[in-house]
Formats: sequence, C-alpha cells, structure tokens
Amino acid sequence: MKLVKPSAIRELLQFGENPEIISFAGGYPDPMLFPVENLREIVNRTLKNNGRSALQYTVSNGIPNLRAQIAQKMTGEGAPCTADEILILQGGQQGLDLVAKMLINPGDLIITEHPTFLGAMIAFNPCQPRYESVEMDASGMSVDHLEETLKRNGAPKFLYTTPDFHNPTGVTLTLVRRKRLVELANEFDFIIVEDSPYRDLRYEGTSVPPIKSFDTEGRVIYLGSFSKVLAPGLRIGWAAGSKKIIESLGLLKLAADTQTSTLNMFTVSTFLEEYDVNELLQEIRRTYRRKKDLMLETIRQTFPQEVECTDPHGGLFTWLTFERGFDAAKFMSETALPVAKVAYVPGAPFYPLEAEANHARLSYSLQSDELLTEGLTRLGKALKQGR
Repeated sequence: MKLVKPSAIRELLQFGENPEIISFAGGYPDPMLFPVENLREIVNRTLKNNGRSALQYTVSNGIPNLRAQIAQKMTGEGAPCTADEILILQGGQQGLDLVAKMLINPGDLIITEHPTFLGAMIAFNPCQPRYESVEMDASGMSVDHLEETLKRNGAPKFLYTTPDFHNPTGVTLTLVRRKRLVELANEFDFIIVEDSPYRDLRYEGTSVPPIKSFDTEGRVIYLGSFSKVLAPGLRIGWAAGSKKIIESLGLLKLAADTQTSTLNMFTVSTFLEEYDVNELLQEIRRTYRRKKDLMLETIRQTFPQEVECTDPHGGLFTWLTFERGFDAAKFMSETALPVAKVAYVPGAPFYPLEAEANHARLSYSLQSDELLTEGLTRLGKALKQGR
C-alpha cells in the first residue's frame, strides 16, 4: 500500500463539482453525445422481454454474442480473433489491474512510455514492479531508444503502451514503429500490453492498424473500451489475446468480481446489433475535432508564445510543454485554481521515473465551446501575468 498513491486526476475531479472552476482535468467524454434515448429503449425492452435472464448471473468471460461482436470488430481492423479470445471487462481499467495480477512479481521490470498513462501505474504499483521508460516524439515511442533500453536491461515482463492518441500526450505510434515494436518483442521475448480506449476517436489522418495485427506469436494483449463511444457508466471494456492469456485473465476476473453486469452487456450487444455505430462515431468525431481545433486556436491566441502543445489527430487530450523551470503543479495550486478558476492535470505524475514538472495535460472533450474558450483565456492571462 505504500506504493498506492492518490490519483492526481481523481483529486482534481472534485473541482468538476464546483461551478466556479472550469476543469480541463478529467478525460470525460461529452455527455451530450451519449445515445441516451437509444439506450433507454433497449434497457426497457430488455427488461420487459428478457428481464429475468438479463438480471441473472452469466458466464464470467462475458455473454457469447457480445464477445463474438467484438471479435468481428477486431478482425475487421486487421487483428483476427475469435470469441474465445475475448474477455469482457469492467471497463478497460480492469484489464490493467488483471494484467498486473497475472504478470507482475515484486521487482519485475515493466517498460512504459515517458510519460505514460497515470491510471496504468495506479494499477501496476500494488504489485511492486520496477520501471524503465522510453522517450517519445511526434511519432510515438522511440523504438531505437527502446532497443537500447532492452540491450541495457534485458527483457521486461511486459511493455505497456497507448499507441492511439496517447494519454497524456495525444500522439500516435506510426506504422513502421508498430511493426518494429513487435519484432523487438519477438526477439527479446516479452509481452506487449496495447491499451487503446481512444482508437475509434480518430478525426484526422489515416487509421493505423493495431499493434495486435502484427502479432504472430500470441504476445500482444489488446485492451479496448466502449466508454468513449457509448458511455463510461456502462463499464464495458474488453481484452483480446491468446486463449491461454484470456483464460488466465478470466480466472482473475472471476475472483475479482465474478462477471461484468449482465444487463449492461445485453444493452451494449443490442446497441451494436440494431444501431449504426459509425453514424454515432461520425458525430463524436466532428464534435471533438471542433473542440480540439478551438482549444488549440485559443491557446495560440492567449497563451505565452513559448508554451507548446501537441496537435492530436484523435482522442481527448493535448499536452502542454512550458519553459524549463516552470512548475505546472505549483502554478495551478497558487494561481490557476484560486485566481483563474481553472483546473488541469500537472504533468509530473505521468512519469514513472524522473518526473518533469513543466508539462500539463488538458482535455477538450467535456466543456462547452463557450466555457472552453473562457477557461483557456483566463489561464492564458494568468500565465502571462505570472511570467
């Protein structure tokens, strides 16, 4: 428990309840995009026609129809799999917890990006790993630096990556680097955990196949989620992997929570069967692209010129880089929150090693256009006055 620290994001989410604070902290999807009416109709019909089975226990790995639908989705994206190679999760976050329990013994090496998803470290840390991290640039994880790290440290228990619209930086791993990553995994004999909850949220550029699509030795565990497509409150995610891995994760899930909600699995499966998810995604992508463009344009107009930000082609986040010596956490606690009434996530907690204080993650997904512009303008003014 000494390694289990409060999440910087969770602590900041409290500000979402304060109407005076405009928060860019949490990676919340826009609730106006939730297909509420469709989901209500499905739930009502399910309870009326199949209520007793939808409210009963079911198989711990997830209802067969939903697993088959997800297997078909992954096969269509170039990562062929069967329903038996899919495990339904209580959101993608549960996959990180189960992977940690399955693979990590105290002292085992994990390699992550630098920076990496804070929620992954929260899941991994109770199992007492040690970390090495790999540099990133505009093309994602540096596979050259990864190779140097592997030669220096040997193979990790696994490598963790968010290749699509990386959390927190927003960048995407290129096709060439994905292929090389799998080659290195084969050569040095380690597992890749591909965490991709934002994959469907591409609104610019050409889609890149999942890392899983290049997996020829059953060493990639893919984690997906419907939280950013349908609604996070449904808590429906999945793991895709070899039968051996999925069986092991399934046993750990049985111990953790027996199963994911039967009613929610029925609901998502019915939605996928009866509605055009691509139509919903088109609206989601249009909305987030507009918000992303508005955020970046407002930053350019109102922030000091030396502040840099990434320009993601999808997902929910941009990553700010301030001048060296700038402490984003200190600035937020002393100025952004009390003076500008704006919250963001300081960058330091995203680093497993050698934290860098001069970064911050901003999410453009939740706030309205008006509040987004207002909050960023306030923040830009505070930054300029604090120089």
